[in-house]
Amino acid sequence: MIIGVPKEVKDQEARFGLLPSGAKALVEAGHKVLAQTNAGVGSSLSDEEYRQAGAQIVPTAAELWAKSDLVVKVKEPQPSEYPFLRPGLVLFTYLHLAPLPELTDKLLECRVSGVAYETIREADGSLPLLTPMSEVAGRLATQVGAQYLEAPMGGRGIMLGGVPGVAPANVVIIGGGVVGHQAAKIAVGMGAHVTIIDRNLNRLRELDDIYSSQVVTLASNDYTIRESLRHADLVVGAVLIPGASAPRLVKRDMLPAMRPGSVMVDVAIDQGGCFETSHATTHTDPIYFVDGVLHYCVSNMPAAVPHTSTFALNNATFPYLLELANHGLEAACERDPALREGVNTYQGYVTYPAVAESQGKAWKDLGAVV
Repeated sequence: MIIGVPKEVKDQEARFGLLPSGAKALVEAGHKVLAQTNAGVGSSLSDEEYRQAGAQIVPTAAELWAKSDLVVKVKEPQPSEYPFLRPGLVLFTYLHLAPLPELTDKLLECRVSGVAYETIREADGSLPLLTPMSEVAGRLATQVGAQYLEAPMGGRGIMLGGVPGVAPANVVIIGGGVVGHQAAKIAVGMGAHVTIIDRNLNRLRELDDIYSSQVVTLASNDYTIRESLRHADLVVGAVLIPGASAPRLVKRDMLPAMRPGSVMVDVAIDQGGCFETSHATTHTDPIYFVDGVLHYCVSNMPAAVPHTSTFALNNATFPYLLELANHGLEAACERDPALREGVNTYQGYVTYPAVAESQGKAWKDLGAVV
């Protein structure tokens, strides 16, 4: 199989879909690897490393996409990449299709088989390809939030951990999954007063055991969220429904009661965001204000630390990529139910129910169309 790894084109996206070690393993398994010129430079990976691994360096994205049977990348195709989509192509990447009907329609029109990192689910319910970037994004959420609380950045002028004699900042984290846990870990480490809100009481018990008296855990409902926001300096949106649009838990009418210069970081923005006032931003233009509240809604947060993110992501994705390359999509999905869960589009059909529900589309089980 010919596996192509293009350069990412999303704003300031410097992560890369394949490490040289992965390229070497694929070549040794009998496959051909194409890497676009200088595509790994942002993650401190040179063309020479890929050449030494046995990959072929391709000068243009158009040539790479045209020659590849399977394209592996980090972020969903951007409009400039739509012309490269074609029937029979297998695309292995983060897709986050629920809030992207235009991209979904394009994948269906071009009969592309789209395998989404974020919906590959193991038997224990874990999301192994989403977890590493959730870990990065969760830690970054607190780090970024602390930065934007500084007065020159537009924030309230508060140090997250305070100092002796001055109270620390109040950090409210909505969602106690991987992102929320990682955000809490950094916030607690910086000395903030941390509240975690989640609807799953068993998860709240786990977090209470982990952090003991260092965090406050609250059951999620409209009243709890509304009251917590009134006293918040930093709010982290960390809600996830795999493959589906995120629920809008922070309502527009909650913002006027918040403190001017407080900061909201919506890590759920890839799935549409969990604040009603959220819209996707970029690393080039990351923030905006609503009612005096600073919003940070960058849809590819882990791209801020591409070296760390590329290695963490590839550690998780490569075993599944090797399955796809060795067996082909259909046989790989037959062998591995977790990989089957990742197929969001196939031969012109939506094959993931949460995507279909979010967009009001019909869907078919993969087994019915393979």
